[in-house]
Amino acid sequence: MEVKINGEVMDIWKSKYQNNDRIALMLITKGGEPYATVTVNVPEIILEKNEVCIKNYSENEGILEQLISQGILSEPIYSVTDTIILIQICKLLQEIDMEDV
Repeated sequence: MEVKINGEVMDIWKSKYQNNDRIALMLITKGGEPYATVTVNVPEIILEKNEVCIKNYSENEGILEQLISQGILSEPIYSVTDTIILIQICKLLQEIDMEDV
C-alpha cells in the first residue's frame, strides 16, 4: 500500500513482532530502503485486535498525523507512558497485506 510521508511516496508494510505476534508497521522507500518503523512493541500494554503502539517521537515525529490524514490509522484512542516516552495507541483502519521482512 502506498502512502505519502514528508512529500515522498513510499510503501507501508505490515509484519508481526516475533515475540508476541503484534502488528508491526514499516515505511519503505520506492528504492526499497527502510525509512521508518512506525510502531513499537510494548508487551505490557494490552491491545485490542488491530490496535498498534505508535512511535511518534524522535525521527518519527509527525508521521502519525500524516497516516491519520490518509486514513491508515485512527486518531489516538489513548496514550501511555513507557518510562519517559509517550506511546500513542491507534487502530489500524486499512487492510495492509503482510510482507516478508
